[in-house]
Amino acid sequence: MGAYVCPRTSSRTEPGKIAVVRVLVLFVLAVSLAFGSSFRLYLKNGDYQMAREYRINGDRVHYYSTERDQWEDIPVALCDLKKTEAKRQRAAADVQQQTKLEDEEEQFERAQRRIVEEIPMNAGAYFLENGQVKTLDYAESTFVKSKRRQALKMITPIPLVAGKVTVQLKGEQAKFSVGETEPEFYLRLEQEQRFGIIKLEPKNGVRIVEDIEIAPITNENFENPKQIATFQRQLAAGLYKIWPQKPLDPGQYALIEYTDGETDFRLWDFGCNTGTAAADRK
Repeated sequence: MGAYVCPRTSSRTEPGKIAVVRVLVLFVLAVSLAFGSSFRLYLKNGDYQMAREYRINGDRVHYYSTERDQWEDIPVALCDLKKTEAKRQRAAADVQQQTKLEDEEEQFERAQRRIVEEIPMNAGAYFLENGQVKTLDYAESTFVKSKRRQALKMITPIPLVAGKVTVQLKGEQAKFSVGETEPEFYLRLEQEQRFGIIKLEPKNGVRIVEDIEIAPITNENFENPKQIATFQRQLAAGLYKIWPQKPLDPGQYALIEYTDGETDFRLWDFGCNTGTAAADRK
């Protein structure tokens, strides 16, 4: 079982200080652009002069040369003022766009920090709904051996028949359900383990988690999980956010925490009932 894990993000600098430095840098860029940064005063021959500011006096362009630190004049007929202003406006628009992106990033980071503070410190699975943290209950699973495989192994003189164990949960529906197709969950782990979201198969009053094939002679386990593709992002030490890469179909699912090659895992089951779960869960 596997899933895509986003790179770990961490910083030793306090978030508040990062935000202040970011705002100051952007402010300086904006001010310098408007009141004194150098720009190119383009000429019609393709050349340019580096200027800090300029104004038109009759048939002359009076500009301050940043290369020679003095005011100079040049005929208007030699200047490409249309290109000059287009470039300056584009540069100003770029600064504004960068400022907007930085502001949106800061807002996102603040929201993530608030979520980290709201998630309980206890290990488990959580779901954030309307600003409230919902705790998912741990699901008790059972292991059921295939009677047919057991009978075949008894009548076969050489142990060539593989064994089969079905992992299942009681009931065909989980008590907890979500009303969206791309739910975002939070997992706080006791130790670093793999985790993901699996699809359950309701059948005869239970939900099938997976079938485990047990090889003859060696007794090796070969799992057949129905894990779906997810995105995963670490928010803090031991705390992860996980969500599906594609919208979930209505059905039964579970968050799973596991170790490769071992059948000892933890499950938190949930249903995906688009449009009805939020109304039903009060």
